[in-house]
Amino acid sequence: MTRAPSTPPAAAAPPQARPSTVVPVLAFSGIVVSLTQTLMIPLVPKLPELLSASPADAAWAITATLLAAAVATPTVGRLGDMHGKRRMLLFSLGMLVLGSVVCALSNGLVLMVVGRVLQGLSSGVIPLGISIMRDELPPERLGGATALMSASLGVGGALGLPAAAFIAEKADWHTLFWVAAALGAAAAVLVTTLVPESRVRTRGRFDLPGAVGLSIALLCLLLVISKGADWGWSGWLTPGLLVAGLVVLAVWGWWELRTPHPLVDLRTTARRQVLLTNIASVVFGFAMFATSLVIPQLLQLPAATGYGLGQSILAAGLVMAPNGLIMMAMSPVSARISRARGPKVTLMVGALVVATGYGLSLVMMSTIWQLMIASSIIGAGVGLAYGAMPALVMAAVPVSETAAANSLNTLMRSIGTSLSSSIAGAVLAHLTIDLAGAAVPSLAGFRVVLAIGAVAALFALVVASFLPGPARR
Repeated sequence: MTRAPSTPPAAAAPPQARPSTVVPVLAFSGIVVSLTQTLMIPLVPKLPELLSASPADAAWAITATLLAAAVATPTVGRLGDMHGKRRMLLFSLGMLVLGSVVCALSNGLVLMVVGRVLQGLSSGVIPLGISIMRDELPPERLGGATALMSASLGVGGALGLPAAAFIAEKADWHTLFWVAAALGAAAAVLVTTLVPESRVRTRGRFDLPGAVGLSIALLCLLLVISKGADWGWSGWLTPGLLVAGLVVLAVWGWWELRTPHPLVDLRTTARRQVLLTNIASVVFGFAMFATSLVIPQLLQLPAATGYGLGQSILAAGLVMAPNGLIMMAMSPVSARISRARGPKVTLMVGALVVATGYGLSLVMMSTIWQLMIASSIIGAGVGLAYGAMPALVMAAVPVSETAAANSLNTLMRSIGTSLSSSIAGAVLAHLTIDLAGAAVPSLAGFRVVLAIGAVAALFALVVASFLPGPARR
């Protein structure tokens, strides 16, 4: 005789998530984290003086965050799947607050780099937030919520630039990091009080060799991407790091395929839908960042160049702000298209819109309003695409691997932005004109970077076209 399974008492049931509070709190946390990535932009020209360091050494205040984020994102995502996504979300926000306080107290390079590394460890907030949404929200709310959370990566960056420029102009530069610490602490309090812990967990041991191997490979390869042009390719350092990174990556792949509890399930990652979405994420990360490199420089270059608009960095930030606002506004549109036609179509539409924006920017770059329109169109396309990516990834992976899969997708976007910075920097460094004895990027250089952005978006369109369509009834 079989016995019916016992039902736990209602009092023991975990609290249900309230979408009206959980979604804004998680989106706010994502915006805060992405905002901290742009805090340094107004300070970049002054960093050598502020930190009493050479320009090459001062650049580590930027590079350190990139490297820390690359290492932390997949590791924190996996730990979230195993030990609690909310717990790791609070850990990430704690690292943001701690890193911001360290930067606020620093007056030299070493302490600043330490603080920036700690800030980089907070990069897992967005994929963890998306994963909590998948676990806790009803299906009808999930599409719009994850689209908004995904878009927060760009929203915080676009809004952070004018805010950081304003604070840097009106107050001591340390204030930037005190503000970041306060926002991070507020996000942590809101998460603690309003976001429930996810009930979905993955069993097994944490893959420490896999985490170490992937971290070493990413550090080597990202150092080549970000510092290869400065170090040169004729010596041993850059080629040596490239070879070491590729070798470690190959060994890491061999290990991941054989360990019973891998950090990254390569078999799942190799599924067509996940693989192509991650490839498209790299390209979109490239396309999103290219406009952030070109338009602010065009706005700030002196009018004596014949194409510069002679604006302040605050004005440049205000021109870029609509980009982020439109990106956020496109989140519900992205979810609506995905419900009607599937996220594949949304991703393709986003790629087409981004390519259109870059095409227009090639001929609309002589006035502020033209640059604002082109930037806003690109932001609309990125908002559509970023909203579709989590849906594509989560539809192809088990619930127990949501955080790890989203973290890997976020890492792919970061790699795209790193490639964009490196390639655009190399182009603008080689295509220059002389202005009062100083080399500045030429108009041709800016157009080449914009054209590369358009080609990248079209390549993403082609990649997205090979994604499987929605299942037919």
